[in-house]
Amino acid sequence: MLSAIQNELFDLGADLATPGEEFAPTDMTLRIVQSQIDRLEAEIDAMNADLEPLRSFILPAGSGGSAGLHLARAIVRRAERSAVAAGRTVGLNPRALVYLNRLSDHLFVMARWIARTEGGDILWQPGSTR
Repeated sequence: MLSAIQNELFDLGADLATPGEEFAPTDMTLRIVQSQIDRLEAEIDAMNADLEPLRSFILPAGSGGSAGLHLARAIVRRAERSAVAAGRTVGLNPRALVYLNRLSDHLFVMARWIARTEGGDILWQPGSTR
């Protein structure tokens, strides 16, 4: 899954680097397409099927893999906010924005999916350090 995402991040970069009104892929432009978003959503659903429902906030911690995915998610959320702001002044492919949104969810679920084999999520314990 991560190999596909890494490749798609270059597709996303190419898409965002060539704003404009024409959002269908052409020989001269590379655009994020619905099938890429659909794949992310299918993977989210498949990983969620192995997870317990959320009952508390999760701390962005855990093993190196899980914590790294939480960090990647935070970076993607920041990229999404920047892209939305840029989209107010230039025409961006709306699917690129959807891709960023779904990717941040994907990374969150993947962090939980990895953590399930390493002792589970690190849950927030309100007021525990008082």
